[in-house]
Amino acid sequence: MALKKWATIVHRHQYKVSLLALVITFSGVTLLLDAPKGANLDWLGVALIVLGGLLITWGVWPRNEPPVVTARSLANRLIRWLTWDSALLPFFPLMGVAAILADLGYNTFLSATPAIQSEDAIVLLAGVALIGYNFVPAKFGRERDFVFLFFVCLNMILVVPLLAARAFYADFERSVDVYSWVALAPQASTVLSLLGVTNSVHMVPGSTAPGLTFTPQKLGVPVTVVITAACSGIYSFGIFASAFVGFVLTEVERLSKRIWVFLILGFLASYVANILRMVVIVLIGFYTDSAQTELQNMLIAHSYGGWIIFIGWVTAFWGVLFRFLPPGKQPVRLGEFGVETNSEKNSLCRACGGALTPAVPARRCVCGAILHLACFRGGFCPGCGHPQSTEAVPRQG
Repeated sequence: MALKKWATIVHRHQYKVSLLALVITFSGVTLLLDAPKGANLDWLGVALIVLGGLLITWGVWPRNEPPVVTARSLANRLIRWLTWDSALLPFFPLMGVAAILADLGYNTFLSATPAIQSEDAIVLLAGVALIGYNFVPAKFGRERDFVFLFFVCLNMILVVPLLAARAFYADFERSVDVYSWVALAPQASTVLSLLGVTNSVHMVPGSTAPGLTFTPQKLGVPVTVVITAACSGIYSFGIFASAFVGFVLTEVERLSKRIWVFLILGFLASYVANILRMVVIVLIGFYTDSAQTELQNMLIAHSYGGWIIFIGWVTAFWGVLFRFLPPGKQPVRLGEFGVETNSEKNSLCRACGGALTPAVPARRCVCGAILHLACFRGGFCPGCGHPQSTEAVPRQG
């Protein structure tokens, strides 16, 4: 009884539970893909992802209720466009297997380090998402589309640029340090100078990444911090940006001015938070490190402080987003024979909006939507992408 009572309480506060589950899952994914240097925290990352998933399953997903037809979101329309009007959906499992084999083959035959790195984990998880896409029940279509778009964006931000750079330089071990040179090191240096910390950004022999040199007050000897791609925070930025885009697209039906403002502010604030992360790390070393500490304070801040700062900022931003994001349309719940129980438009095709009459053949999809037979595009439901149903819709009166 106590468990049922807590489940009811959790279900009443879906937005708060969603925010908590999102932050916990985000923290777990970040630990897996961008773990603090020298820390073996993979087990904690897996535990956080499992905990976040349980919270979503327990408090957010529908319980014993009629099937739900969600409003056609931007994510749904974008996926239909990317899959040539759902024509590629049946091939998703094959694409997923191909992505996994391609990554393993790349590691085996081209990479000098066959161990699974962050980019490999991103590709492998995307492959698993593709394999399982068509097996997710239609009533969880919004969550399914979010996961799909999350991994698409994550690969476009973190994997594709790396592969393009390696192909351009014909170097399969090359790292992408352009972000550090262009969008991080100069900006962090400027902020530090404004705060009274004398520093310089320069090339480092034997490295393609920029170096930031400063002199800690208690040390008196210049110290150089090499800002490589792994240390730049680009992985945390990519994870946040992918989750942010996926969430917004699955929650709205059109890109209004408010949504554009949220998107712009989201990326801008994430970028500023990343610069702040680097500035805080250097400031800790500048004010606290001495000959006795041997830069350990700065290293600890680099390994843990930056991650905590970014997670804290993400929590605050998502909290604001959940509060002010325009609510979507009320989902339509279907009763017996797929007749809508809370809508006056229970005699309209969910695809074209035309009338459903005995004279026009119609079918009910497994997701609950009723459509004209001709509105099943390419034999697939335009809403959820499932194959055309063979069950005719009973007519009343």
